[in-house]
Amino acid sequence: MNLIKYIKIDENSRVPKYQQIIDSIIDNISLGNLTMDQKIPSINMFSEEFYLSRDTVEKAYSILKDRNIITSIRGKGYYISRTKLISKVNILFLVNKLSSYKLRTYNHFINTIGANSHTDLHIYHCDESLFLNLLDKNKSAYDYFIIMPHFKTDQLKHVSHTDRVIKALKQIPKDKLVILDNIKPNINSGLVEIYQDFENDIYFALKEGLPKIKKYKNIVLIYPEKAVYPYPRRILHGFRKFCVEHKLDFEILDKVYDDMILKKGDLFITIEEADLVNLVKRVREDEFILGEEIGIISYNDTPLKELLGITVISTDFKVMGETAAQMILDKTKGKVKVPFNFIDRDSL
Repeated sequence: MNLIKYIKIDENSRVPKYQQIIDSIIDNISLGNLTMDQKIPSINMFSEEFYLSRDTVEKAYSILKDRNIITSIRGKGYYISRTKLISKVNILFLVNKLSSYKLRTYNHFINTIGANSHTDLHIYHCDESLFLNLLDKNKSAYDYFIIMPHFKTDQLKHVSHTDRVIKALKQIPKDKLVILDNIKPNINSGLVEIYQDFENDIYFALKEGLPKIKKYKNIVLIYPEKAVYPYPRRILHGFRKFCVEHKLDFEILDKVYDDMILKKGDLFITIEEADLVNLVKRVREDEFILGEEIGIISYNDTPLKELLGITVISTDFKVMGETAAQMILDKTKGKVKVPFNFIDRDSL
């Protein structure tokens, strides 16, 4: 077959033989030497031609089938089934929820990683079973696995990991694993970790805004105790640490209630968008002056908050996405703490 003359197997290469087969077939598709529906050698023919074990060729073909690059027809053999979006780098991007700031990370990752890659985005909704099913189904089909690990218990509490999640992540080769947003314990070193430090991030960001925060009599954190997508409790720990250290009166509520009484001198810190919207409506209805009589700080920045002049404390999601892509391109490993900023606007 024509394919045989294009395939090159380097006996001295450190790259596994099965990976060399995969790379050769993908390269030949990219070069136009292989076309849609073209037949390729059988496993036996391939192994005999290149003096490879049948298991080696079978492993390569299995991965190519998982990627939908080749297909097998019973009694006829193997054929090329996809010639578009073939790239040397295939990436699975697993996100716990589809929020504006998670999308910002994803979009900046895509812009930085460049055209020589194909990235599939999947949302697992903080659900352990869905996450594990997605990982198991795709564990052989990608060159990199980018994972934002946030999960929920049956009581809708946030957890960073479970025993089953850790076990599944340890099965991914460390040079293929990129952990975003939330650092993970008990995983082999030598991978990429680009993370937020939830407790210290909110503590130091509020400390930066302390001169303005001190003019308010009471600080109210709106922390949803039971949310569809729960938040790390380390946010609570950092908030309490800040208030206690600076002797500030504070309270923690789980939502902005429709009939909640607002008092002059209140400063609210909101996490969910719905609470921010309800709070701004209440401030306007009660005719308080925002930024003077009532203060608002929102968690995680968006273009709309910038437009409305809402003060925020926020991770730099642009940096998170760009850094992940650049570390893949540079083939570097290690831990990178993402900047977390206090951005002062009109609402404080």
